[in-house]
Amino acid sequence: MSGKKITRVRDVMKSNFDLVDGRLTVMDALKKMKHVETKSLIVDKRHENDEYGMLLLSDVAKKVLAMDRSPERINVYEIMSKPVLAVDSGMDIRYCARYFERFGLTRAPVIDDGKVVGIVSYTDMVLKGLVKFDLED
Repeated sequence: MSGKKITRVRDVMKSNFDLVDGRLTVMDALKKMKHVETKSLIVDKRHENDEYGMLLLSDVAKKVLAMDRSPERINVYEIMSKPVLAVDSGMDIRYCARYFERFGLTRAPVIDDGKVVGIVSYTDMVLKGLVKFDLED
């Protein structure tokens, strides 16, 4: 067995993220966005048996801006992805990168005990995990 230290998703994820209600308009959701560096919004569950959703800024560009739709008239739930594929905070980033490749993901919510605790992206895995740059959350 090698002595190589395993880097976990929890070690590289961004713990600052925006959680919004799916009934908000796209414009209101964007105005509430505080962590633009995550390039996404997590859409909260409506009840305990529901699933989380995710809205990427690229979804807004493709489904609202490019289609010349009004962000004041479109609700988040109309253009979000749900259910969203998530990763466990204890996952090895090597497996997380493979998971992203297999399912065509660029970022995913990080879940612990059924709750979102962060967001991880390829950028986080490479720059914080592989190269070990000291980047701010």
